[in-house]
Amino acid sequence: MAEEKVESSGFKVVDRRAFTSEGERVSGQSEKEQDSREPESPVSARPEAAPPAEPEPEVEDSETSENFAMLVSYLSTTAMFQLGLLPGPGGEYMPSDLANGSRTIDLLEVLQEKTRGNLTLQEAKLLEDVLYELRMTFLEVQKRATKQK
Repeated sequence: MAEEKVESSGFKVVDRRAFTSEGERVSGQSEKEQDSREPESPVSARPEAAPPAEPEPEVEDSETSENFAMLVSYLSTTAMFQLGLLPGPGGEYMPSDLANGSRTIDLLEVLQEKTRGNLTLQEAKLLEDVLYELRMTFLEVQKRATKQK
């Protein structure tokens, strides 16, 4: 172990401590020399390192907007069907299910709350308008159901 083979890894380690392990000043260096030296940055020690690549966006903004609009449309259509305002697959109208219609509207409200500040102006307006229309429609259907009883 007296002689060890040292491989060159492309950077150099320089001991810049002002004192030895015994607490004595290292010979040949004054305090001013110690303070005036700036440590080498790791980047300058490895000139062959390439700058990190910029992360690529996962999805285009237009595609994200379309997917968001599709989600809002799906949930609003489901709510309209549950409120008895849209025909089913066979063309027949189902009786209104106010409890599930209310739950679907609540889901859209949760979506609005959780995405607040992260939507484009168009997406926020779409969600706000759909929620307004569904809330007003829900009240009308609820009024009709109360009158019929």
